[in-house]
Amino acid sequence: MSLLKYIVNHTDLPLKSVENTICLINEDCTIPFISRYRKERTGNLDEVQIGNIVKYKARFEDLEKRKETILKALTEQEVLSQELKQKINSVTDLTTLEDLYLPYKKKRKTKAETARKNGLESLAKIIMSQNANDLEYIASKYLNDSIKTEQKALEGARYIIAEWINERTDIRNNIRYQLEKFAQISTSAIKAKIEDDKSPQGELSKQKAEKFRDYFNWSEALSRCPSHRLLAMLRAEKEGYIRIKIEIDHDRAVQKMADRIIRSNNDCAFQINLAIKDAYKRLLFPALSNEILTNAKLKNDDEAIQVFAKNLKQLLLAAPLGEKNILAIDPGFRTGCKVVCLNAQGGLVYNETIYPHAPKKDSIGAIKKISTLVDAYKIEAIAIGNGTASRETEQLIRKIRFNKDIQVFVVSEAGASIYSASKIARDEFPNYDVTVRGSVSIGRRLADPLAELVKIDAKSLGIGQYQHDVDQTKLKKSLDTVVESCVNAIGININTASEPLLSYVSGIGPKLAKNIIQYRNEHGPFTDRNEIKKVPRLGSKAYEQGAGFLRIKNAKNPLDDSAVHPESYAIVKKMAEDNSMIVIKLIGNKEVLKGLDLKNYCTDTIGLPTLTDIINELEKPGIDPREKAKVFTFNQNIKTINDLRIGQLLPGIVNNVTNFGCFIDLGIKESGLVHVSNLSDKFVKDVSEIVHLHQQVIVKVLEVDVARKRIQLSMNYK
Repeated sequence: MSLLKYIVNHTDLPLKSVENTICLINEDCTIPFISRYRKERTGNLDEVQIGNIVKYKARFEDLEKRKETILKALTEQEVLSQELKQKINSVTDLTTLEDLYLPYKKKRKTKAETARKNGLESLAKIIMSQNANDLEYIASKYLNDSIKTEQKALEGARYIIAEWINERTDIRNNIRYQLEKFAQISTSAIKAKIEDDKSPQGELSKQKAEKFRDYFNWSEALSRCPSHRLLAMLRAEKEGYIRIKIEIDHDRAVQKMADRIIRSNNDCAFQINLAIKDAYKRLLFPALSNEILTNAKLKNDDEAIQVFAKNLKQLLLAAPLGEKNILAIDPGFRTGCKVVCLNAQGGLVYNETIYPHAPKKDSIGAIKKISTLVDAYKIEAIAIGNGTASRETEQLIRKIRFNKDIQVFVVSEAGASIYSASKIARDEFPNYDVTVRGSVSIGRRLADPLAELVKIDAKSLGIGQYQHDVDQTKLKKSLDTVVESCVNAIGININTASEPLLSYVSGIGPKLAKNIIQYRNEHGPFTDRNEIKKVPRLGSKAYEQGAGFLRIKNAKNPLDDSAVHPESYAIVKKMAEDNSMIVIKLIGNKEVLKGLDLKNYCTDTIGLPTLTDIINELEKPGIDPREKAKVFTFNQNIKTINDLRIGQLLPGIVNNVTNFGCFIDLGIKESGLVHVSNLSDKFVKDVSEIVHLHQQVIVKVLEVDVARKRIQLSMNYK
């Protein structure tokens, strides 16, 4: 099967679109660039469709690479027939390919291999012919120094037969089918780990085990086990708290095997039946039950990664406050509250520590200091981290009577400590400690979440679903794709962007991002997009891929602060000239733009899809598509989990979305869970269709478990 046919079969996309997209990928074009600026060639495919083409292209190439390895191995063994070669070349999935290779795979020392060395293969063939009787007499002819009895000879022959059965593709596929349809997954607690260990470590282990208590004695159909539950069970098993078993009706499976193999009713049938049971118990079921569990894990990994990717996209595209002078506070009790003042560009202009809470309780001094700083640095908004002492600090700030309207925001601290100790933070603030860097991060993520959060490992942002248990390579690739998509969807100011942010721009990457920063430091701000070509090692390909996503404010050419690609500047100029005006007069002139006949501007490479994008951009150039940040106030009477009461209606913010529900920040340390069954009075298939990250909601308290620090909430209370 060709690459094109393979991708079309898996994606149902038009052949020409797939073919052209593959050409662009082979030319080292990025997904954001292809989806935005090559719509004519792809047939207007979006990023998801192009991403699927990339995914299946990689799968096909992996499959072909494995085929080459297997064909080479079979050739070296001198067992590659024309028929086998054709079968291998026609295979379209790795499982079938490995089944075909299984009989020829070099094996470690097995019972069947030992039996062959003892000369029992011909006896096995006689039994499999199912025509012989008096097998004990026949077996007596195979006795030697290693095989001393007829029973040992028959046993050895059965080992060989069991291996043959294990290698039959039809048998393996039948058991796979039964596992896929009927497999039950069950768990049992390991009491020695949970109850018997009396050491201090054992006590700690018991406390840790509490979160897995639901799975100490669990059973359900594997096919209906949701991703979060399977990943939780696998984590519990990995940490030694439970054992997992996969079960099907073994007698039924063995009988189905016998029905396929046995066609006689003699001594041979008896021996073959024994071999079938041995093959199933020792070879087939252990391997294939492990395979089905692995496949379920891979499928659930994909689901969990997809959930994480959705959350990350919403988090990165969260509403920014914009370029404002911000005072940011990292709250604390004993060590005080770390305060920083940032200018509109996010630069650190002042830092100090105040001690309004116990043990010092200098609230008066803290209020005076905050008031002074707000006036001195023309502060327009205050960002308070949502960690320890957050509520107390927020209440203190809201008591202050400022001379002007100051917006107060509570901002997630997730990942701030990771950033503050990172090389990125150390390089930017070598003379400040981690507490100051953490406060800067809190303030900056209010101003522009995307620009700040790209500096932090996404796994540390508190928005995943068992993200540490899934395939980490797959997870990183998926999250990097999300970050790249978000960065390029918004566009980046090349004169203010950090190195990490620039590295996600289409065609740029970490090395060129570093070169851009260095060039900017040496030559000052970029004044037009053409100047970007002067950056060392930034060639024509990188410029083509990245130019449309890099913005230059107050540039000589107003199009440099838009998503219009430089390759289309001539068309925009022609549009302006046709209406007897200069480009800057055309920009934002909706009346003229809507009156243009776009067919007059089509070229061999630029058609209506791209021209429509250009018009949309010219109507509102450089406008950030994200909403603006809004102030939110939690219930001021709820300070800890102990203040919660069943039946209360409380304001909250969605801070994580999973397949089984969403978590709500109530302004206290513990987040509450709205289970999927409590989201709506209707059946909810996809949680993300009902709620999204940072959504402001009103929830009802259903249950509070203080000991386990669990809060059950509902959004279906009307």
